[in-house]
Amino acid sequence: MFRKATMGRKVFVVGNYAILIGAALICLLPIINILAISFSSSSAVGSGRVQFWPVEFTLKSYAFVLEKPEFMTSFIIAVKRVLVGVPINMLLTILIAYPLSKEKQQFKWRGVYVWFFVITMLFSGGLIPWYLTIKATGLIDSFWALIIPGAVPIFNVILLLNFFRSLPKEIEEAAFMDGATQWKVLWKIFVPLSAPAIATLVLFCIVTHWNSWFEGLMLMNDPSHYPLQSYLQTVIVNRDMSLATSTDWKALALVSDRTTKAAQVFVATVPVLCVYPFLQKYFTEGIVMGSVKG
Repeated sequence: MFRKATMGRKVFVVGNYAILIGAALICLLPIINILAISFSSSSAVGSGRVQFWPVEFTLKSYAFVLEKPEFMTSFIIAVKRVLVGVPINMLLTILIAYPLSKEKQQFKWRGVYVWFFVITMLFSGGLIPWYLTIKATGLIDSFWALIIPGAVPIFNVILLLNFFRSLPKEIEEAAFMDGATQWKVLWKIFVPLSAPAIATLVLFCIVTHWNSWFEGLMLMNDPSHYPLQSYLQTVIVNRDMSLATSTDWKALALVSDRTTKAAQVFVATVPVLCVYPFLQKYFTEGIVMGSVKG
């Protein structure tokens, strides 16, 4: 039998909902404002008349961003980068995190390898050595320059390592007693049980690859090889007119920095927002989907 909720409990629930709704609005209102700006005319935005609803509705800012062959080329490169880079990131993360999650009795040099990876995360050789190393490997101005240098996200390795260590040891021991190999334990037990953590890391990797613009500007000599964010950074944010055409000059007379930047935010955000709902279900599931029989 459930006891009737007390007055204190009701006050707590109402207060909790009020706080959560307020926090949601704090996060949502700036996004609505940016969306309204992206659909408003440059004159309305410049005069400060746009708040949470478009004024003098127009799609000119989106047309400036989207109606360009260079945009589609950079968009395809960005999608390709996500489709290739994320599986490589996750494969290497899982293969590194699993052995490093073992006890010292099972993996004698575990501590050495852990510190090796942690030091690379805390200390960097600097921008110039990073560039010279990539140049020496012949990756400059190639698609793989966007993938290989960041193929092992150390922070993700540490997160997954700690998650693996939190799984019940009895499951692993039972699998070994049934004749399972390390590979089977990893792919048949650890990876399925770690679905929430892996889904989170997949989302991190997608966002990282999709939003990265610095590597494109530094490692690509040909602007036609820029991923989406590098292209938008060059043409819209920095207004590099060396990449602009006569059509762009006409469009620039009808839009402003604020409207084009607002359009850029949504052009770059929509793909990630489309992926997020498919990963959301894993965040609400249990950490360990099963139980250990005593």
